[in-house]
Amino acid sequence: MIISNSPRLSRIVFDVWRPLTTLFVWDVAVTVFHVLVPYKVPALPLTIFGTVLALFLGFRDNSAYQRWWEGRQLWGAMINASRNLARAAIAFLPDDPSRAVDLKRTIVLRQIAYVHALRCQLRRLSDCREPYGLLSREEADEAMARANPANGFLDGTAKRIAQAHADGWIDTIQQTQMERILVDIANAQGGMERLKNTPLPMQYRFFPAFFTRLFCVLLPIGLVETLGWATPFGSTLAGLMFLAAHKIADDLVDPFNNTMHDLPMDAMCRTIEIDLKQAIGDEAPRPWQPVNGVLT
Repeated sequence: MIISNSPRLSRIVFDVWRPLTTLFVWDVAVTVFHVLVPYKVPALPLTIFGTVLALFLGFRDNSAYQRWWEGRQLWGAMINASRNLARAAIAFLPDDPSRAVDLKRTIVLRQIAYVHALRCQLRRLSDCREPYGLLSREEADEAMARANPANGFLDGTAKRIAQAHADGWIDTIQQTQMERILVDIANAQGGMERLKNTPLPMQYRFFPAFFTRLFCVLLPIGLVETLGWATPFGSTLAGLMFLAAHKIADDLVDPFNNTMHDLPMDAMCRTIEIDLKQAIGDEAPRPWQPVNGVLT
């Protein structure tokens, strides 16, 4: 996620430089042809075209931002639920026998491993090493071997809470309260998976891209009669605005991707890890820091 106060022009141009370069070459070709082969270009209703296209892109950008913001809300709920689970485990489980104390640590560390596994799942990363630094290899392998590793960690935590109840360490009300937190975590995960696995409808993906490119092709034809030799600059500048507006939705539509425009899941997982490790008295890592104005 870009956290600098204002976007850099170079970064905006870098995102659309390929179609922008093609557009500039086309603009120059149209201008040269118009000068060498005088031909009165019929008037094109560019204002109407541009207005309709701007509305189309606006709807698409709003839909993409709503997905991005919903993803951020779900991760906020995940952070809160993780803290609640750790607090409940520490408060409800007794300090004697030592196995109960170990279970407190296990539940907390499993939750940290869970959010890291979920982050890797959502980003489609094949190598997720963080759980192995928190749990034993056998315990981590048990969850990581499943088709949905994050859900594996969650199921294992639920079994340990049920065993704590069977051992008499927590009562039914306490078990129910901890299970309710696990349900909140599972619901947040389900919402994230829904966003990840459900793209925007085809109409929202194909037609804005097609009409944006078509408008950029028609733009110099409609402007050359008025701008003359300045057409490549005026048309390319206008094209940059429409291409950038189109690119915004592409950047935001998948909030769990692994680019500079997506949610800073590394930083949010680190926040959970810091809070939960401090809750059990372990040394916590430092907060995740942005690099060149980008927080990952």
